Amino acid sequence: MRKKLLAILIAGAVFFAVGLYGKSQSPQVQRVGMVIGLKPDQISAYEALHAASNAGVRDLLEKYHMHNFSIYMHRLDNRQYYLFGYYEYTGTDYNADMAKLAAEPRNQKWLSVTGPMQVPLPGEQSWATMKEVYHNP
Repeated sequence: MRKKLLAILIAGAVFFAVGLYGKSQSPQVQRVGMVIGLKPDQISAYEALHAASNAGVRDLLEKYHMHNFSIYMHRLDNRQYYLFGYYEYTGTDYNADMAKLAAEPRNQKWLSVTGPMQVPLPGEQSWATMKEVYHNP
């Protein structure tokens, strides 16, 4: 009887510990960096579209597990402006979520406004995804 009770207690403790461990783990974060050019005559309009007062498609980014989305702008020595975008994806099916986001009518409208302001890099149709070289967790 004692052995049986001990086995039940150990099994319960293991089950409890595994349950706690599984719940404490955060989802795997996929970091994404992107780059694209920006037409110089569109800088003010682009910044206005992304102003804090314009909700844009922020709720859709959240819906499809895209967090910490940031866009930076920099003018390089070639006198052209470039945007660097960064976000963290926390979902479980990146391709499916990106397909759903692409199908959202409001996102399509957003891209129809921002797309003509941008200049894709040679060989690209839109933002070019960058290779992550280093990350300091």
